[in-house]
Amino acid sequence: MIDLEPFVRSSLEVVARHARGAPGAYARFTIPGKDETGAPRDLGRNAYGCTDAANLLYTLGHFPRDPGERAAWIATLRSLQEPATGSFRESTHHELHTTAHCLGALELFDAAPAHPLAALAPLRQPHALERFLDGLDWKGAPWTEAHRGAGLYAAFALAGGADAEWRERYFGWLEAEVDPATGLLRRGCVDASPEGGVFPHLAGSFHYLFNFEHARRPWPFAAALVDTCLAIRARGTFPLAKLVWFADVDWVYCLSRGLRHSGHRFAEARRALHEFAEEYAAFLLGLDPGRSPDLDDLHRLFGVVCALAELQQAAPGMLRTERPLRLVLDRRPFV
Repeated sequence: MIDLEPFVRSSLEVVARHARGAPGAYARFTIPGKDETGAPRDLGRNAYGCTDAANLLYTLGHFPRDPGERAAWIATLRSLQEPATGSFRESTHHELHTTAHCLGALELFDAAPAHPLAALAPLRQPHALERFLDGLDWKGAPWTEAHRGAGLYAAFALAGGADAEWRERYFGWLEAEVDPATGLLRRGCVDASPEGGVFPHLAGSFHYLFNFEHARRPWPFAAALVDTCLAIRARGTFPLAKLVWFADVDWVYCLSRGLRHSGHRFAEARRALHEFAEEYAAFLLGLDPGRSPDLDDLHRLFGVVCALAELQQAAPGMLRTERPLRLVLDRRPFV
């Protein structure tokens, strides 16, 4: 058993360091540097600082309980929304990602946004959804484009605005496009050869998989997804357990949920998850939370604790915390 409580305590200290006055107001960064776009880090109140502080406190078991404090958090999160469009915006991510992410944080408080999602309303029209999905760059940028394709469903699921017929069209289109050989999206766009860049396709598919999980729908070709995850790990084609990022939860979630759906290669998959949990925990416990620019990024830190929360379920008894970690994806779609 690995004691993760020191990392939990350090993570809570990092969150507290990012507070910016009113309840729910948080910076994403406190250490100067560059963000993922190459621009100087925004050290003030930030949409991802506010949302990921809520996500982190929920996951780590320290979510606000006082009704007054919760009401103040809700007001802060709602204040980030544009009244005219209903969108939430931030410079490092597409607005669909930011919108879904902010709505996900509100949902943790059982709260809805203050304004309807007016900018997304045209995508409820006949054939607009299919044109939108078909127009994404599934081959060249599957990872970042999934922020849009998955964020659309998550936004409607969290704020309302899409009926059962729309949801059936959404999932029906995706189900028909899962590649039988890899279990990834999109059919005809995935290069699974040893020299191919398959991981971005897995990371993109992860975003749609958590929507399927939210809707309680089976993932097509789940056994092939397990094969793909195990091959990525065996080949070492992506630096897993070496970075503070979302890539680790992408791989862990796809393998563990693919295993749930299929039972395929059960012993091998469980062994891979246990071995990964040990390696990942050792990497994280070796970092200095007070000095690491990556752990200072609340969005990246949230990705880390998501991976730990899924691993704690997938590898029972391996990762000890005083309070069980709670994966937000078991409650709502989108990270």
